[in-house]
Amino acid sequence: MHSPCARPFARSCAILALALVVDAAQARPPEALPKVAVGAQYDTTHVYVAPADVDRFVQSFVATFGGQSTKQVVATVTPTPSSTTSQLVQTPVGTVSVFGFQTPVPYPFGAERTGYLVTDLDVAVKAARQAGADVLVAPFPDPIGRDAVIQWPGGVDMQLYWHTAKPAYAPFATIPENRVYVSADRVKAFVASFVAFSQGKVVSDAANAPGAEIGRPGESYRRVRIESTFGKMLVLVSDGHLPYPFGRESTGYEVADLDDTLAKARAAGVKVLREPEAQDDRTAAFVEFPGGYVAEIHRVTAH
Repeated sequence: MHSPCARPFARSCAILALALVVDAAQARPPEALPKVAVGAQYDTTHVYVAPADVDRFVQSFVATFGGQSTKQVVATVTPTPSSTTSQLVQTPVGTVSVFGFQTPVPYPFGAERTGYLVTDLDVAVKAARQAGADVLVAPFPDPIGRDAVIQWPGGVDMQLYWHTAKPAYAPFATIPENRVYVSADRVKAFVASFVAFSQGKVVSDAANAPGAEIGRPGESYRRVRIESTFGKMLVLVSDGHLPYPFGRESTGYEVADLDDTLAKARAAGVKVLREPEAQDDRTAAFVEFPGGYVAEIHRVTAH
């Protein structure tokens, strides 16, 4: 009796065997990346302002949201020579790292939107590469730890950092949103890469969210919400036809009383760029702090 794979069946059997190998490989789950996130309260928005505006910005941010600032220091926070004032402003609804560069800002610093604390910088950088990120600035030491700058598909820059002395910060009252604008061409790659790295999940993906949320009433756009140990991320898929100030904000802050927060902001010299507007599940406004930092502030109206 002939084997099933004897001629003239050898070619067919080889193809079948190869198909079975491919199917088996596809059925295996991808190798899990290491968990490197620490917690949302350790993730900051990077704010670059002129040195003359630093104090006014810090005072107005604290007056608007509460909290306090660490002592201002002057340091080199880049791998090449530079000098900046640096301080951390911690509030119940979000934290900002404030930089007032006294020298020109070395490339590519200033374009990174956020800084995420990780458990191990080298492990995190390797995991980011595996997830599809580019490493724009290889790991380097700073006065209190180590840093690296990465870029996700779609051109989203982010800093990863690690502290020599382990920090201990209280959890936020409400977790801020990292608001990321990406193109339709790159949103699939961006979401897949960031979810793999963060070990988070897509909690909603609205293909026809109200266009008013990005300043285009009467239209619709795609809105993806991601949650992970790093916190919340709002992905806004755009063709780039955005009226000011949409796209200029990097963070959205959730507050319990929007009117009260805006009253405090105005009293502290903050400009209200867009008055509160009812959206799909929130009422939101846009503001500009002294020094030019633009932010979204919202009250959630539905869960």
